[in-house]
Amino acid sequence: MPDTELNMDQLSGALRRETVKKNVAAIHISGKLTLLQRKLSNVLLLNAYDALTSAPTHTIDARTLAMMVGYNSNDFDTLRASLRALAETVAEWDMLDEQGRQEWGVSSLLSFAKLKNGVCEYAYSPALAQKLYDPKIYALINVQIQRNFSSGHGLALYENCYRFVRTGSTGWWALDVFRKLMGVDGSDYYSSFKHLNAKIIKPAVAEVNKSSDILIEPEFQKKGRTVTDIRFLIKGNPQKAMFEIDDSDGVRNLPIYKTLRKQGVSDRLARQWISEHGEDYVQQKLDYVNRQEGVKSALGYLSAAMRDDYLAAKNEPEVAPSPEAVEAAQIRDAEKQKQDREYEARAAERTERARKLAVVEELVSRRNPTQRDADKRLFVSGLDNDLDREHFRAHGWRSGLNATKIFEFWEELEPDAFT
Repeated sequence: MPDTELNMDQLSGALRRETVKKNVAAIHISGKLTLLQRKLSNVLLLNAYDALTSAPTHTIDARTLAMMVGYNSNDFDTLRASLRALAETVAEWDMLDEQGRQEWGVSSLLSFAKLKNGVCEYAYSPALAQKLYDPKIYALINVQIQRNFSSGHGLALYENCYRFVRTGSTGWWALDVFRKLMGVDGSDYYSSFKHLNAKIIKPAVAEVNKSSDILIEPEFQKKGRTVTDIRFLIKGNPQKAMFEIDDSDGVRNLPIYKTLRKQGVSDRLARQWISEHGEDYVQQKLDYVNRQEGVKSALGYLSAAMRDDYLAAKNEPEVAPSPEAVEAAQIRDAEKQKQDREYEARAAERTERARKLAVVEELVSRRNPTQRDADKRLFVSGLDNDLDREHFRAHGWRSGLNATKIFEFWEELEPDAFT
């Protein structure tokens, strides 16, 4: 089966647009992803990203996953089928490092996935996880926008155009490459430009312009009367505010959110509850907890009420949980709060690290080739071991293993660079 190129700007730091003498890791996936499978792949990566290279497996509530992707929350058959498809999909990469040495690799898109007790557990192979991890590129993932798409071709085109938004153009793609990006390279029907334009290009462009935060316009290159190449001009959508990834500001203005925060619920958990269950459901649980007497931990009790749906049926008698259940809920809530704090700390560290890496790239770009070579030699000479040196040779100034030393090195050269 022919390969389909998966845009990794929403999935990977390994696939970056090539600039002068910078190498690109091309990652392809075998087979054709449906719209829902493409969305599912993005959401799973979004959920796993914080621990992508440090945790062997990742988990997400199955109903939450279904909701984010657009499935019916009870349609586990479709979810199982899509997870199976991702596990059977082959990801292949072929790249050059800075010394021009070739690296080829292959991995299933998911190394395993399972559903148990309402939880989806899954994993990536270590090699693929390394290719998928990049804070700067990860920040481009917009699950809220992808939910607006109703066709796989539209979402595929958006993903492949969005990574070029800063340059204003994708650059020229041969039509054969474009067919691979759209997943129609194995079709005789779409070997005709007339059919490709009418059934793929025009509808996909219309959907991107209607459903996302960018506006695109195709341009064509010809040899004689035959169209051979395509590129897309890109600019921001004036209606961008309609498509913001995070509606946090709106949620934070809700009275129910403010009430939850006063109860000691973390920012992230409060927004999650409101998003998953709605304001009425959350208010119902708050009212129920407030009517109970002798509750030692209102927060733990509220967590249990949310999770176990106390008062699920209108005519059921109100039965308070046992002291043991409340204590267990308190322990779980304390662990959840701890995880939320750790998550927020990691997110802040990731944002700061991405900012500094962008500064380093800007500093490097200002120096001439001779200076850049000298900078690299000087930096490598100060590294303590072969592992650090090899990682820097492979990844250059984006070497995560050497990030702290890289920042110290450039701060010494440019004292005010990161302020």
